[in-house]
Amino acid sequence: MSKPANYNCTRCPAYCCTYARIAVEPRDLVRLGKHFGLLPETIRRRFTEKGEEPGEVILRHQKDPIFGTACTFLDLTTRRCTVYDHRPGVCKEYPLAARCGYYDMLKFERQQQGDPTLVVKARVL
Repeated sequence: MSKPANYNCTRCPAYCCTYARIAVEPRDLVRLGKHFGLLPETIRRRFTEKGEEPGEVILRHQKDPIFGTACTFLDLTTRRCTVYDHRPGVCKEYPLAARCGYYDMLKFERQQQGDPTLVVKARVL
């Protein structure tokens, strides 16, 4: 039995959707194909690109006014996934823990700054 999540995705600006490499497996292409009524190969050509690792397939990005780029399936206005019920497995599994580090940091910064709408652009060091 898994622990309940200790974060609220609806209060986050979809930071995880801006990861440069959102891996897609063949079964994800099939699921997305069923959603769009397209063949998995068509989904691969339209919505993915080659990743850095051999054989890796990742989702394409679109320009994002907050983080620079974001997953092609992110609605930039609502900050919600447009294919949520059919999203890739890696998205379903994220963050693989009861806590989300970005959400914890965001919640802390919003409280410290007294601004419930603050968006923190995390930097990779």
